[in-house]
Amino acid sequence: MAASIATTAWVDPRAKIAEEVEIGPFCVIGPDVSIGAGTRLLNNVTLMGCVKLGKDNLLYPNCVIGGEPQDISYQGTDTRVEIGDSNIIREGVTVNRASEKEDGVTRVGSNNFLMAGVHVAHDCKLGDHIIIANGTMLGGHVHVHDRASISGGVAVHHYSTIGSYSFTGGLSRVLHDVPPFMLAEGIPARPRCINIVALKRNGFTPEVIDTLAEAHRLLYRSKVGLNAARETLGAAGADCPQLRSLIQFIEVQNDGRHGRGREAKRAA
Repeated sequence: MAASIATTAWVDPRAKIAEEVEIGPFCVIGPDVSIGAGTRLLNNVTLMGCVKLGKDNLLYPNCVIGGEPQDISYQGTDTRVEIGDSNIIREGVTVNRASEKEDGVTRVGSNNFLMAGVHVAHDCKLGDHIIIANGTMLGGHVHVHDRASISGGVAVHHYSTIGSYSFTGGLSRVLHDVPPFMLAEGIPARPRCINIVALKRNGFTPEVIDTLAEAHRLLYRSKVGLNAARETLGAAGADCPQLRSLIQFIEVQNDGRHGRGREAKRAA
């Protein structure tokens, strides 16, 4: 079935529009835009610059995707935004295209839910099955791993990393990496406990949950340090892929600066 384009929409003839795309009233689509089959732009959506949208996405009014990075060092090169499949992008979301400082791509994966007013800055990398609530702002070069959840009104410092299956509480100020499987909140945000709701919902076994809870106790309550925590857990026979992933994440974090592992890349 051919694309459905409202008469009041403006679509550059050079844009690549797949079948079964719906472009609603007063949308503006630039020449370097590609939209996959089944994607719907309800109304007043702007796609500018080099933007690639995958299949079956749903974009609500007043989204602006592909605007120039809000970085004063940007020199106008042809960077881009790439968005996967089956994302829900609610009212007023902004996703800026990349700067020249990394690979030139701001990337959003698939099956994500970005609620109203979310800002995804230049060079961010978002995985799959992520939920970000209203008014949250991701600074430049932020990485959010699969199945992370971020509540409303959160400010995430540039070059921060949000780990898989983590939850960041509302109105938090994220200055440091949020480890996977943890619930973090506060000003600044700190890991308060494991994200037990997400772990149970996603089928983690009681043994894995207990292991992660003990790792949290050692690292963030007893504060024995990473090496001591690893030795204690090893002596108790605690081992699972999730624990190894958590330890690896924290090792990278500790190798960075200011509690952000990717700051090492920024310094370089």
